[in-house]
Amino acid sequence: MTRRVENESSAWVHIEIADNGPGMTAETQKHLFDALYTTKPVDKGTGLGLSISREIVEKRHNGRLVCESLPGQGCRFIVMLPAG
Repeated sequence: MTRRVENESSAWVHIEIADNGPGMTAETQKHLFDALYTTKPVDKGTGLGLSISREIVEKRHNGRLVCESLPGQGCRFIVMLPAG
């Protein structure tokens, strides 16, 4: 897992979290932030974590939360927050 915090300009702070896992398909990524969406077996997840995370980052802090991933190439989440 890689973590990086960066302030590329005085306007935004970028936080990146990446792994070298199996990655995910474009179809999975389309639903990733949907409430109650999960790829886990029944009773192993609620499907609320990323939905709530996006709500906090985007609606409460006027930021952005995105995911970049390709099958077989891991996954990278990027949190962008206003610096001011």
